[in-house]
Amino acid sequence: MDKALQNQGFSLWCDFIERDFLTQEFPSLIQEGKIFGATSNPSIFAQSFKNSPAYQEEISSLQHKSAKEIYETLAIKDIKTAAKLLHPIYDLDQDNGYVSIEIDPLFCDDAQASILEGKRLFQSINEPNVMIKVPATKAGYEVMEELLKQNIPINATLIFSPTQALECAYAFQRARKAGGKGKSVISVFVSRLDRALDPSLPPHLQKKLGITNAKHIYNLIEELGDRDTRTLFASTGVKDHTLAPSYYVDELLLPHSLNTAPLETIHAYFANNDTTLKESASDLSVFKDYDLSALYKKLLQEGLEAFKVSFKDLLDSLKS
Repeated sequence: MDKALQNQGFSLWCDFIERDFLTQEFPSLIQEGKIFGATSNPSIFAQSFKNSPAYQEEISSLQHKSAKEIYETLAIKDIKTAAKLLHPIYDLDQDNGYVSIEIDPLFCDDAQASILEGKRLFQSINEPNVMIKVPATKAGYEVMEELLKQNIPINATLIFSPTQALECAYAFQRARKAGGKGKSVISVFVSRLDRALDPSLPPHLQKKLGITNAKHIYNLIEELGDRDTRTLFASTGVKDHTLAPSYYVDELLLPHSLNTAPLETIHAYFANNDTTLKESASDLSVFKDYDLSALYKKLLQEGLEAFKVSFKDLLDSLKS
């Protein structure tokens, strides 16, 4: 990572976890200064467990456990491995060096179950540089606040709207006023907005909503002045082949921010090697003729449902 970007507080994290990757390419990416953290979600684990032979023997040996216990055994092992590999970064700079794990997506509307699960996962992994990932729902804001009060770092996820982002930021502020210490990130999903709305947009507005919305939210968060909270740009892989493969990284090189990207996007970014900090100016008013509130709500519901389906499918796959 370019020193100028680092000095301005921009970091690239890897949005992928898989056991062989953690023992092979992941350490090299850290040593080369390309990534400074990692994120996971139920869909990533579902694909890793399904596609990688690295887990099959252990899954077979755990058949006496429930499906969720098998999942947690595998996931906690991987997250703990990643946390240990990232620990030297965390020791130097506690803004970085984190790996995140998400609470059970089926608990997204149950604050108390989520709080208990978040605490249990953090204690089970027993590494300080683990973030508990919480979806930005009404229940989720309560969960974030309570966990951060207990000094558990938080990754607020599935954020599409400025309102969601501010609710997360306010929850973090309340937690810190109550004595909570720990870092937090607000994960703003980017490319999904373009994929959803571009078919309805004129050509000059296509492929712009995701970036514009992300910058608008970033500015709102920065205006609050909380140096322990950073905007994390997520959903930054490119599926539209008319775009540069690292488009959603290149356009969001902003101070005091993060970008968590799939492996192929990370490789594309370093092949392109754009190291120019971008302006954060944004103008959502150009989309005033479109119902963004309805779009934000739709994408949040779709995201929550997709994680639930992935998690249920994952659990079903673990019992032979």
